Amino acid sequence: MNSFEDLNAWQMARKTVNAVYNLTRDSKLSRDFGLSSQLQRAAVSIMSNIAEGFERMHLPEKIQFYNTSRASCGEVRSLLYVVSDNYDLLEEQIISTRNLVVQTGRLLTTLIQSTTNRKRAFH
Repeated sequence: MNSFEDLNAWQMARKTVNAVYNLTRDSKLSRDFGLSSQLQRAAVSIMSNIAEGFERMHLPEKIQFYNTSRASCGEVRSLLYVVSDNYDLLEEQIISTRNLVVQTGRLLTTLIQSTTNRKRAFH
């Protein structure tokens, strides 16, 4: 791995961000500024924290940022239920976006586990 762009988790997070932005561009949802903004920021947080964690030199810091990223996956999934409950015409798009978030979370779990194993190997 030469850069965070090489991480499968970051690549999936990028797809998630794009899906969230496409979803929040919908005419009705785009007028719900608070919800759209929170959803976008949470999705961007997933991607950004993976990048920031990758760039950290100390393994505990890496793990902390990856965990923050994984927590943001939970936030996005939760916010997608708010969208689903209030904008039922977007259900197909919500489901596909939720699936991307779940896949990202799984990749992050694997990344956290492998980083934790590296940390243990050094001690």
